[in-house]
Amino acid sequence: MKSDPSRPLPQRTIGILGGMSNQATSHYYSQLNDRLNLEYGGWDNGEIVIVSVNFGNIERFVRHGLWDEAKAYLDEKITRLEGAGSDVILCVSNTMHQVVAPLMEARSTPFIHIADPTGDAIKAAGLKKVALLGTLPVMNSLDVIKRFQEKYDVTIIMLDDSDKLIVDHIIFDQLVRGDLRAESKAEYLRIVEAARAQGAEGVILGCTEIFLLIDQTDLPSFPVFDTASLHIDAAVAFVKTHKA
Repeated sequence: MKSDPSRPLPQRTIGILGGMSNQATSHYYSQLNDRLNLEYGGWDNGEIVIVSVNFGNIERFVRHGLWDEAKAYLDEKITRLEGAGSDVILCVSNTMHQVVAPLMEARSTPFIHIADPTGDAIKAAGLKKVALLGTLPVMNSLDVIKRFQEKYDVTIIMLDDSDKLIVDHIIFDQLVRGDLRAESKAEYLRIVEAARAQGAEGVILGCTEIFLLIDQTDLPSFPVFDTASLHIDAAVAFVKTHKA
């Protein structure tokens, strides 16, 4: 029997810096494979390397503002991903882009910044003002606000400080554990409606676990930009356009 000359299928390898949280990491892995299977058909999906960190370390770094410690910790994990043959790297956490993005600027391996597919989608939708849900470091990040403003001409509508605390609490104490509560969903939807009343034309789900709680079906007349889903789509596009 003749072997298939196209086998093994030449593909780029996607490197996932995961564990932030395991909820997001498993979603990335399953969705990347599902979406690549739609592209290739048959039994084909993705070639993926995952380096998954201990979320307990991440939680401590973030809650205590230990960004130098986080940088050193994740720098070594990125080196592992590159050593395993990653052709492109994704960080599954919006929050940890604060340290991962600068680290990747000093490396040659392609890196897809999670904000960029989202900015492209907002720009394509013709929107100028959007709300942002995420952890406190993301919602308060001047770098994030500046990136959307300067690259995509998108203004971030700021939430009330009390609502920011609610959003952050639900992420860290519930969503990363897969703890989904109806009252938390109601709070998120209330907060989105408050931002809408302040002029927001859409909302960014700027944490890769928020999709567990709310999505476009909950806000049918209000554009929802899920950073996790858009990030995954960008990785699939990279694999399709960069042949091995």
